[in-house]
Amino acid sequence: MLNKRISLIALGMLSATQAMANDQAESKGFVEDSSLKVLLRNAYINRDYKDGNPDKAEWGQAAIGTYSSGFTQGTVGVGVDAFGLYALRLDGGKGRTGAQGIDFFKQGASGNAADDLSKFGGAVKFRISSTTLTYGDQMPELPVLNYDNSRLLPESYTGTLITSKEVKGLVLNAGHFTAESRKSAEGRDSGGLKSINVLGGSYQFTEQFKAAVYASDVEDVLKKQYVNANYVLPFNKEQSLTLDFNGYRTKLDNSYVRENGVTGDDNKIWSLAATFATGAHSFTLAHQRSTGDSNLGYAYGGYQRGQNRVGDGGNTIYLANSYWSDFNAEDERSWQLGYGLDFSTYGIPGLSYNFAYVRGDNITTSTSEGGTEREIFNQFKYVVQNGPAKDLSVRLRSSVLRVSQKSSEYNVSGNELRVFVDYPINIF
Repeated sequence: MLNKRISLIALGMLSATQAMANDQAESKGFVEDSSLKVLLRNAYINRDYKDGNPDKAEWGQAAIGTYSSGFTQGTVGVGVDAFGLYALRLDGGKGRTGAQGIDFFKQGASGNAADDLSKFGGAVKFRISSTTLTYGDQMPELPVLNYDNSRLLPESYTGTLITSKEVKGLVLNAGHFTAESRKSAEGRDSGGLKSINVLGGSYQFTEQFKAAVYASDVEDVLKKQYVNANYVLPFNKEQSLTLDFNGYRTKLDNSYVRENGVTGDDNKIWSLAATFATGAHSFTLAHQRSTGDSNLGYAYGGYQRGQNRVGDGGNTIYLANSYWSDFNAEDERSWQLGYGLDFSTYGIPGLSYNFAYVRGDNITTSTSEGGTEREIFNQFKYVVQNGPAKDLSVRLRSSVLRVSQKSSEYNVSGNELRVFVDYPINIF
């Protein structure tokens, strides 16, 4: 059914001849609008687990090259996108790789991680007016299919995505993807995805109010719906209040429940965050709640081959209380107090700090009820403002996560440290 809806919407998008916008009319050409960028990334993650669990750490250097052509001129514009990825493992890796949440380099059958990995991808794109159809290897950024770029190398997906911006403020998406490339492994189809259909859009109603609705269908795994509402209330030039609501409803397929030993098939999770910004400071208060009978809680991301996960992208969690822990267990309720500081006001442009304290309770597992967890999150980030290293960023992030014994089936206590150095280079 979702496949048919996508086909009908695609035809409607591509036949929109009386559109309000027309990006294709402003095309300068295939070469003239092209760009080539390289991101050099050095990344390190260390997890000091508690309760007798072995520590895990990975360190690597990556080069991520992306090329995007412009569109040929005319009624139908044609272009191409391509990427090339390479990663080199810098640590010894003995006994410290293989953590599902780090996953820089996938372990082989021998249990050893690869010394390096490389992969390439490409896509062809067509544009009519302000509607673009892209077929091939892509990195989608949608609330129900969002590739993971928070580790050493990014994930990617192979398929078709249509994006329409014919009406000012309205963005529509429809897509069908048939393969997933794992961020830690070579190959176009290393993630185990059969297929995923996505459909939805967002609309900027006013300068202050924006909303979005999306749906997805992961073949033989689940169906998911997402809704968002975001409202910004400005008080003056220096102060504002932002209210952000996000919610997912997930229904697991019966075959997935049976084959993976899952209990229950339904989950609903939502978060509401209020952020007050005043000058260089921001203060956040958020609440998040998970309900339903699935013991997986809110299921997302991961890879279907041997991980009991779903394959819809490692960043497909547009929720307020997602840090090291996602606070997404069965029946879990969580609260967040957050703080942010922009040091540019104090004479250090490019430096920022973020803090969050999140506490979750009411966690249900197969053996207990009423479990708890809590996390203290700290992050400093500095972006070089000028000179030869302009735009180079250094991000230092730490989390202290403590999980009660009742919740040990769901999560693990530990201390996490992440150090990321990103240097983007615009070739042209």
